Amino acid sequence: MREVCMLQRFELINGALKQAESDKSTVWVYINPDNDENELISVTHDIDKHTVESALDPDEISRLEFFENEIHIIWKRPKNYLSSDNLLFGVSSIGLFLLKDKLVVVLPEDIALFDSKQHCGTLMDIIINFLYNSIRHYLDHIKAMKIISREIQVKLNTSMENEYLIQMFNLSESLIYYMNAITSNLTVLIKLRNHFEKAGNDPDRLEKMEDIIIENNQCQKQAEIYSSVLSGLMDARGNIINNNMNVLIKNLTMINIIFLPLNLLASIGGMSEYSMMTEGVDWRLSYGIFMLAMAVLGFITLWLIYRINKMSRAPKRIKQSLIAKIMRKK
Repeated sequence: MREVCMLQRFELINGALKQAESDKSTVWVYINPDNDENELISVTHDIDKHTVESALDPDEISRLEFFENEIHIIWKRPKNYLSSDNLLFGVSSIGLFLLKDKLVVVLPEDIALFDSKQHCGTLMDIIINFLYNSIRHYLDHIKAMKIISREIQVKLNTSMENEYLIQMFNLSESLIYYMNAITSNLTVLIKLRNHFEKAGNDPDRLEKMEDIIIENNQCQKQAEIYSSVLSGLMDARGNIINNNMNVLIKNLTMINIIFLPLNLLASIGGMSEYSMMTEGVDWRLSYGIFMLAMAVLGFITLWLIYRINKMSRAPKRIKQSLIAKIMRKK
């Protein structure tokens, strides 16, 4: 069931946003509007309905449009992560519409839009601070992906199921979405920087835009590098699961080999022939000797298998010893 659209209004007072209820508020925030509510937003604030709908389309690319005394921005930001997403981090679109005397924000979900610690002198400062905060949000998510990936790697070392491998695929897919969104956002940042540069009336704002572009480029580089590393190791991590299965089959085969001769002797001992061979001997003694013989045979078989495995690992130990000798010479 769809949540009802929420409307929040704010006033910019002494560099901080304060919630207000006046129809003359300077900041209007619409959360999760439907088609009829999009129509109302379009009529109330004189914004093209298609542009309003684009702000809620997760597949819409970032863009910046200039009109007379107006700036319309479609921006990509990370979605709020839910535990039910199974490590799939998504991206959503939002709309920032700077009109002549107010700022209209259209969101698909309820998020922390403004940082109370940041000073905002104008409505444009609110937009710039939001763009910067969303880039930091991307960086925080990428750091979280790195931590999650390491935890999954530890579990993959002993796992024989596809669950953790699927989670790794989800992380890799999320990074691709992030790279596409961050690259799309860079176009908006460059156009906005060029707009301030042409205006030339606020060097501090221009400098801040330069810093935001640098931050976005660093975020993009981190996402690209980590996506490349994650994709390159996917096959290796899949092979780890296959190797774990092979080790399990090997251990089960060893157990089967150990019990094969024991089963043979137990089958013979369970027949009347063994009783005939030990006729005249107390059954407690004869069958006690029989059980002891099976235990000895089992340990001998286990020792032989252990020696075979030890010999198969000998080249690796020789290589390690050679490396140790070389390091000591250095």
